[in-house]
Amino acid sequence: MHTPFPKASTLTEPTSSALEDVNRRISKSAIAGGRKPSDAVLIAVSKTFPAEKILPIIQLGQRHFGENRVQEAMEKWPEIRKSVRDIVLHMIGPLQTNKVRDAVAHFDVIHSIDRPKLAEKLADEMHKQNRHLKCFVQINTGREQQKAGIDPSEAKDFIEACRQKWKLPVQGLMCIPPQGEEPSPHFAFLRELAHRNQLQCLSMGMSSDFEIAITLGATHVRVGSAIFGPRQ
Repeated sequence: MHTPFPKASTLTEPTSSALEDVNRRISKSAIAGGRKPSDAVLIAVSKTFPAEKILPIIQLGQRHFGENRVQEAMEKWPEIRKSVRDIVLHMIGPLQTNKVRDAVAHFDVIHSIDRPKLAEKLADEMHKQNRHLKCFVQINTGREQQKAGIDPSEAKDFIEACRQKWKLPVQGLMCIPPQGEEPSPHFAFLRELAHRNQLQCLSMGMSSDFEIAITLGATHVRVGSAIFGPRQ
């Protein structure tokens, strides 16, 4: 049974106005950076939110969504996608190698390739399923020991291995700046690193800093609370 869409009358004004506000801010930031508003893809981060919170956003026209956990995505999205065929689902959280098979089956884009073992496993599974997902390499721009991501000093060799050894369709780079630090230097560094490696896409910027990210070249911004409200 397909998940029904909510009627227009059930759409809450905060939901509609929040998404409109985020899109307006994206447009304004893109223009300020000398770009077109369409140059930045809005990924609505729907992690922890149930289908009844997601469906009104879909009805408003949003199609790109981000999830952090494979299991949670598998519980929500197959049913939603029976009714909405053009959803693009982004894996934006850490990916365990034992979840790779399901990730390749259910997602369309992987933003968090952060180690050789994962890259090799993804390449093997994409070949098996004949699903060649767009990929981003996650860079640990702050060199935080507790955070996932490739060290910047190893980025060039790792990107080359992803392309040549594992034949992964790497489109760009992703980063999460250290909490409490000014994000601009991290975004500017990621942009320069992508340029040096002939990569066109930059996944950077969240609810608190996506406008800065867009002015510095973000092609994909991952926005959750500014659209859905605070998480429990």
